[in-house]
Amino acid sequence: MQAAFKHILIAVDLTEDARSVAEKACALRTAFDADLSCTHVIEPLSLAYGGDVPMDLSTIQDQLQETAKIQLDEFAQTLNIPSENRHLVYGRPETEIHSLAEELGVDLIVVGSHGRHGLALLLGSTANGVLQGSPCDVLAVRVGD
Repeated sequence: MQAAFKHILIAVDLTEDARSVAEKACALRTAFDADLSCTHVIEPLSLAYGGDVPMDLSTIQDQLQETAKIQLDEFAQTLNIPSENRHLVYGRPETEIHSLAEELGVDLIVVGSHGRHGLALLLGSTANGVLQGSPCDVLAVRVGD
């Protein structure tokens, strides 16, 4: 018996790699006649730099958020994702993606996954973080190789 996905969440980083992730998600949307939502998570600069930043980052963070909103809207429009299914969130990517998946009741999360080697493999990745503890199935699409 084939699994039927009713609501798919595509989690993107808004780089060129997001296009191949979107292609897989759109193929699944068509195959299962599923709803498609998309999200981009903005990680707080204080987390990215370890919290010890000797300056106020709020202006820079606001600019990043505004730019990301524009990019997410443009990206989602190319996929015919309605505005109510576009989610720009703030926090740790794996945590926020899990929360959003639960809130929306999605049954598949589609993320991009870079081939990791050495230290990057040991430290993990967003795709691995999403896979661990996910409330639903996860499809990791290989990108950037």
